[in-house]
Amino acid sequence: MNTLKVSVVTPDGPVYEGEAELVSVKAKSGELGILPGHIPLVAPLTINAVRFKNGADTLLLAVSGGFVEVRPKQVTILAESAELPSDIDVERARAAKERAEQRLNQAKQDNVDFRRAELALKRAINRLDLTGK
Repeated sequence: MNTLKVSVVTPDGPVYEGEAELVSVKAKSGELGILPGHIPLVAPLTINAVRFKNGADTLLLAVSGGFVEVRPKQVTILAESAELPSDIDVERARAAKERAEQRLNQAKQDNVDFRRAELALKRAINRLDLTGK
């Protein structure tokens, strides 16, 4: 079966290089399923999981925003941050989720940056969902 070359890069460097039969990302305009031969496009990504499928195997990656660039034989994801499930510190993600929830509860009373707390909560939930914990 045909495959795509896949690269995931963050400001800290490459996170993943490989091949996939299907790449699934969540863009701001909706879910994108990318197969070999896909038309070229560039789309902004949301905080969500990216899925790489090869036969019966599926690799998940937690991505916190960025862009996806698609070419007929290659997909490049330029992400603000990206983590494999094995690299996620579950306790740290839980603590970040609790802090963000507390800030959101305080937002009604204090001058808490609501949008920043909301994004922190989404990133923490994405990490925890990916690890299944």
